[in-house]
Amino acid sequence: MNILALGASSSRHSINQQLAIYTARLVEHSVVETVDLNDYEMPIYSSDKEKHSGIPKQAHELFERIGNTDAVVISFAEHNASYTAAYKNIYDWMSRIDMKVYQNKPVLVLATSPGPGGASNVFNSALKSAPYFGMDVKGSLSVASFYDQFDAASNAPTSGTLEQQLQHLAKTLVASDVTA
Repeated sequence: MNILALGASSSRHSINQQLAIYTARLVEHSVVETVDLNDYEMPIYSSDKEKHSGIPKQAHELFERIGNTDAVVISFAEHNASYTAAYKNIYDWMSRIDMKVYQNKPVLVLATSPGPGGASNVFNSALKSAPYFGMDVKGSLSVASFYDQFDAASNAPTSGTLEQQLQHLAKTLVASDVTA
């Protein structure tokens, strides 16, 4: 099973990227490919730019990567109660190729933050809009107080509860692949 792990943040030290990669690697018999949003920087989306220059090649490249994978594990960072500007811009460009950006792939939706909210605003927005954008959500989890539950240095949960929840999500994704 080929899995695309994506932290929806442009931070080079993204806790959401760490969470997505860790969770994707829990899926048995999988090959994990990571996405760094910094590799897909594009002009800020506008219909005028699209009309003048077309859709940037980076949008086509990431859309194709999603299409060529078996599943996606995405963890959303929250900026001002919404998606990060980097993710939203890339997503806006890809949605001009096809609104079903995730192409009906099985997806695990995650979100985390250093604080007690667990990026719940963006998490809830992502889950609510998932069907419209071609996400076949197989499981989801919002992780509050990331640094209290995850050791960034060893890249592993320090909380047994979190480890169990992530293991369960990984199994859910494998089960969806078997029945698909």
